[in-house]
Amino acid sequence: MSFVFNELVYRPLYNLLIFVYNVFPLADFGIAIIIVTIIIKIILIPLSRKQIESQKKMQELQPRIKEIQEKHKNDKEKQSRAMLELYKEKKTNPLSGCLPMIVQLIFLIAIYRILFNISQSGLIVEANNLYSFISNPGQINHSFLGIIDLSATLSLSHLTIGNIPHLILILLAAGSQYFQTKMLMAKQPKAQKNAKGGDFSQMMTQQMLYLGPLLTLFIGFKFPAGLSLYWLVSTGFMIVQQYQLEKKEKKLAKKDNY
Repeated sequence: MSFVFNELVYRPLYNLLIFVYNVFPLADFGIAIIIVTIIIKIILIPLSRKQIESQKKMQELQPRIKEIQEKHKNDKEKQSRAMLELYKEKKTNPLSGCLPMIVQLIFLIAIYRILFNISQSGLIVEANNLYSFISNPGQINHSFLGIIDLSATLSLSHLTIGNIPHLILILLAAGSQYFQTKMLMAKQPKAQKNAKGGDFSQMMTQQMLYLGPLLTLFIGFKFPAGLSLYWLVSTGFMIVQQYQLEKKEKKLAKKDNY
């Protein structure tokens, strides 16, 4: 499994980052991370679109799901069978939204390993990880815009004025995560939002409104700043994509009304 991860994810991503770092001016590793993150998100558009569509379908099915839960509240076996029949009828899978999250986590681990390994090697590119057609720049400039050390972690007990940009980056990453989850919750029917108890899907969405940003803060403080930059750009891309899909849906709805 380690070999598969290394050859299919880590090395291609490592080489893409170094290639972008070599090609674009200023020799800024932060700009390279931003560009590579956007490239990754563009490649994963079909997958993330499927995730958003799956979430939308699940929200539309909430009234039917609640009916089934109420009808078979004393018989979990019948309830599960009825749920499976509903998903089969509507051609949806409640777990299909998990795949993009897993893929996102895999790339996050790869970015972390790249930053960690480059830092451990004294910011020197590992020649053995480069493909033959990728030029070795030697030492990496790990500063983003000259103000954030992408290989550094942040300690609140030793916070200085120079760490403020790093802190702002972490807060922006957490804030964007909160905003994205809030956008998803805004699409839920009012009846669903006001319902007492709620189903598993709804409860998970509500919990992620706070758990997501808290996890992002944890990552931001415990791991190199480059991860927060990757997370911020990745989440920002998802917000734009989500907004565009909603805008497209509204246009189609207006056409159907005429």
